[in-house]
Amino acid sequence: MIALDTNILARFYVDDPGDPEAAKQRPIAYEVFTTSLSLFVPLTVVLELEWVLRAFYRFDTAQVIQVITHLLGLPNVNVEEVDRIAAALELLEQGLDFADALHLAGSRHCEALYTFDDRRFARRAQRLGVGTQIVVPGSEPSSRVP
Repeated sequence: MIALDTNILARFYVDDPGDPEAAKQRPIAYEVFTTSLSLFVPLTVVLELEWVLRAFYRFDTAQVIQVITHLLGLPNVNVEEVDRIAAALELLEQGLDFADALHLAGSRHCEALYTFDDRRFARRAQRLGVGTQIVVPGSEPSSRVP
């Protein structure tokens, strides 16, 4: 089994014609994906891939979901915590940030997820009715987000 880093995935999924290095690396990434029998993608690499696609390449949410869904469906690719990523993609589609969605999807077995600085995340998650209560400790009058 071969583990893949974010840059291999980015080269496989993104055509970056303005970058001469990318032009050399893209066929190599394609070859890795099409000739390797067993590939592994860590959860952290998927998280970083989403950031690269969104922040660097300016992919919109639908494009990010399309790329990651494609990755999850490749028969020779084993993605760490595939069910958690699939759940996070559903939350991303409903308006949550992908990292927050991964935090929440990984915490579904908990009664609450505590956060100090992200009331927006807390309100959105609560509106979606995800089941896990989002708590902002110390907020007034109640620590529960309305």
